[in-house]
Amino acid sequence: MVLAGDVGGTKTLLGLFEPSARRPTPVATRSYETTAFSSFLEMLDAFRRDVPPSARLRAAAFGVAGPVVHDRAKLTNVGWTIAAADIRSHLDTPHVELLNDLASMARSIEVLTPEELLVLQEGMPDDEASAAVIAAGTGMGQAFLHRRNGRLLPSPSEGGHADFAARTDRELELVRMLRDRDGRAEVEQVLSGPGLVNLHRFTHRGGECEIVTDLDSPDAPAAVSQAGLGGRCQGCAEALRMFVSAYGAEAGNLALRGLALGGIFVGGGIAPKILPAMRSGGFMKAFLDKAPMADMLTRVPVKVILNAESGLIGAATRANELAQR
Repeated sequence: MVLAGDVGGTKTLLGLFEPSARRPTPVATRSYETTAFSSFLEMLDAFRRDVPPSARLRAAAFGVAGPVVHDRAKLTNVGWTIAAADIRSHLDTPHVELLNDLASMARSIEVLTPEELLVLQEGMPDDEASAAVIAAGTGMGQAFLHRRNGRLLPSPSEGGHADFAARTDRELELVRMLRDRDGRAEVEQVLSGPGLVNLHRFTHRGGECEIVTDLDSPDAPAAVSQAGLGGRCQGCAEALRMFVSAYGAEAGNLALRGLALGGIFVGGGIAPKILPAMRSGGFMKAFLDKAPMADMLTRVPVKVILNAESGLIGAATRANELAQR
């Protein structure tokens, strides 16, 4: 058996898998509220009580929402520090690896089925080129997939915390608002759940919103996107349009930076919930608006990851590889 996890700022997925040649087979998975536990080891103990392993764990791998340096990770939005050595000792498991959560999601790309992906642009797939993953959820993550010996191997980044690049006068106004409030404007402040709330604040300045009244609620981002999709509030609709356009532009930036002719994969929890907006044209228009490189970007396949457990699948795939050592 192998153990895998997708450790996020809001929720964590843990799962037991049977190793296989390509995609490990899930035996049991559980979802936990991350902040309900004081540490990751405490959560692992809860999982082992809920799902006692029927065989010895050969390996474990965990995608973590934060930078991983020397087998240690500090979660960006939760006060946890996780160390692979502590997990190895706690589980008595010889092989344990921590991955950045987007690097973990990226490892799922080679094993996802066509039914688990929604095509925004067919492009001209290049089986010898690199690819990249971008994902807006509780935060904003990005990862590159470099082609090595026929395989796509992930390279993590903290690109979500890079500076947000405004393209329009309206976005310049948004940057000024964010800068005045927080000192700088980073990508994650626009492209994430909290980013949707920031956009709501921006589009409603000087006016009230009758639909979304509590911006401090954990459900506020979903409420903004649903009100925008339904056209029930023009301010929410503009916020969603700005979000989708900025998302497409940043995905295009990522494609250029990584020369990702093998594909851009859009993950995270938000995109599957706003598919009508993602398919309306605003995302791809902004993605392609990169003269003089627009023609090259028309060749890049662009796909939305529909499987909400792609991060867990990627971690299980890595644990599967570790188990073969």
